[in-house]
Amino acid sequence: MTRSRQAERERDLKSLCDRLGIELRRLELLKEALTHRSAGARNNERLEFLGDAALGFIIAWELFKRFPNAKEGELSRMRALLVNQGALAGLAQKLELGEWLFLGPGEIKSGGFRRDSTLSDAFEAVIGAVLEDQGFDPCRNWVLGLFAGRIEALTVGEAGKDPKTRLQELLQAKGLPLPRYELVKQSGAPHAQTFEVACYVELLPEPGVGQGPSRKRAEQAAAAAVLEKLAETKSL
Repeated sequence: MTRSRQAERERDLKSLCDRLGIELRRLELLKEALTHRSAGARNNERLEFLGDAALGFIIAWELFKRFPNAKEGELSRMRALLVNQGALAGLAQKLELGEWLFLGPGEIKSGGFRRDSTLSDAFEAVIGAVLEDQGFDPCRNWVLGLFAGRIEALTVGEAGKDPKTRLQELLQAKGLPLPRYELVKQSGAPHAQTFEVACYVELLPEPGVGQGPSRKRAEQAAAAAVLEKLAETKSL
């Protein structure tokens, strides 16, 4: 990722808004949300703070309404399942935010655009930018749109289980074959590798694909993608 590419991204922030399905009056907020602290003093840390708080509240409120009989501990586990660092990094990867990050030279060389912590922080910062620019309701609607499939795939009793376990138990309960995981791609320097895994299930014509800093994390992300697709298509 070169400096010329970063300059090109700065000119194309409006097209990123269009692709993300958001409207921002102040595009400088989006640039700030995508700027890592390694790239300058004006970075995404403040917007990440705001977005983190907003995301937690939006998801908590939605779960509170959707699961009226769930206890506090169950609601907390479901929220943690949705908004943990790995899950948020997976969403950021799905949105291809890594390709739009503004990073310092050291972060560019070390593959910071693939790092879970960097991606999840940027994702939360974008939420903060939407909230600051558009207000709460548009921000809430955008966030819930992104999380709709994941929320649909939740059940109270399964809130503490990881995606691979939930998917396996779901298929077993229906008498269906177990999922099959295949490593699609492994890239990056030895200290900053990214794994891409495809998860195949009988009910879907296309696999769910997930990425992560290890094969195990990528398999979990792929299983989560399959659960989301099954919920969206109402295949189970």
